[in-house]
Amino acid sequence: MHIYLADPGMQLVDLSLIGLLRIAPPLEKAEAMFLIAARFQPLIMFASASGRDSAVARHPYVNNSCNRFQNCSPSVKDNDSGGIMLKVGLLGAGRIGKVHAATIAAHPKSELVAVSDVVAENAAELAAEYGIADRGSDEIIADPQVDAVLIATSTDTHSDLIEAATAAGKAVLCEKPVDLSLERARACQAAVNKAGKPVMIGFNRRFDPSFAALKAALEAGEIGKAELLSITSFDPAPPPVAYVKVSGGLFRDMMIHDFDMANFIMGETPVSISATGSAIVDPEIGAAGDVDTAVVTMRYADGRLAVIRNSRRAAYGYDQRVELLGSEGLLEAQNMLENTVVKSTAKGVTGAKPTWFFLERYMPAYEAEWAAFVEAADTGAFPVTLDDGVAALAMAEAATRSAKSGGQPVALADIW
Repeated sequence: MHIYLADPGMQLVDLSLIGLLRIAPPLEKAEAMFLIAARFQPLIMFASASGRDSAVARHPYVNNSCNRFQNCSPSVKDNDSGGIMLKVGLLGAGRIGKVHAATIAAHPKSELVAVSDVVAENAAELAAEYGIADRGSDEIIADPQVDAVLIATSTDTHSDLIEAATAAGKAVLCEKPVDLSLERARACQAAVNKAGKPVMIGFNRRFDPSFAALKAALEAGEIGKAELLSITSFDPAPPPVAYVKVSGGLFRDMMIHDFDMANFIMGETPVSISATGSAIVDPEIGAAGDVDTAVVTMRYADGRLAVIRNSRRAAYGYDQRVELLGSEGLLEAQNMLENTVVKSTAKGVTGAKPTWFFLERYMPAYEAEWAAFVEAADTGAFPVTLDDGVAALAMAEAATRSAKSGGQPVALADIW
């Protein structure tokens, strides 16, 4: 399965589901196309640069009134050719920073101009790859020529960098979570509100085509009222113990995505959270004070329920599913598979495993997330806000407290 993005006279970029950026030969026709298989229709846009009619399959988080393939009135900065060009500084050049560098560079309305990282070699390597400047984070934030910053640094630096960047008037997209400390995150929230410069938090799974389609179907009333939500998120293998020790724990590091997904689908935060967890995958994770397997139950004000299941190990691959039972039906977002081949013989029927990890699974979501940020950068009307980030962190804190108490329900009002 492949996603193609191209501009007239440019090379065709294949943002495939194997999670890599591959370059195909240049296009000969003056057409800009964004093509995707029918199973990902909620995400897709198709536009012709030759002046013929364009068709846009609508996505909940793309501004369809002026999509990124149309000639819109400039609202951030004009480049030499008269189009919009958002100049972006990337803070953090690790694994996720490299993913974001690719999405920034591939977008026709954003330009990656500088990168920083505490590991000098990482910044130098990424700077050389994209032909950009390797600078300090403070220098990038202070540069008036930089319109926006994407924060992909370690979590303990997020709040400080968000505050500095918003004070400097930058548009900000920050990776999750906002902070390891809810108290510090709320202080950051207050500072940002005072600065009056909104921030977008990188809960990229909201932009996954399947999850977005599920949400759209719910809002269209296709299954009536939502009653029971089940979210499954299993990693293929546990992270190194050294990472666990600085991650903030499973509820803040891993399940925080699922807390936000629950808020996204249910349309509000729960009133109480119960959690239980164990270290049964790797005893060293338990020795580090964390769990690797956990179940959370959440209750909403109107009695609706949601269940989240997390594990640091699924031998068959990256298991990412959402199931929503409504008063009139059921919605399911299934796993993304390595391929769609099904073999049927006298011995049985077999198919492919889920894709291996998040880069393979969520590359389309990262691209759609960045497109949404670029569209909203000048207005600050971001589809995922700092408030959403703080809410998810409060839920992680409630789950952590509940698990430590042996699974006793924790009222979110007592946390947040």
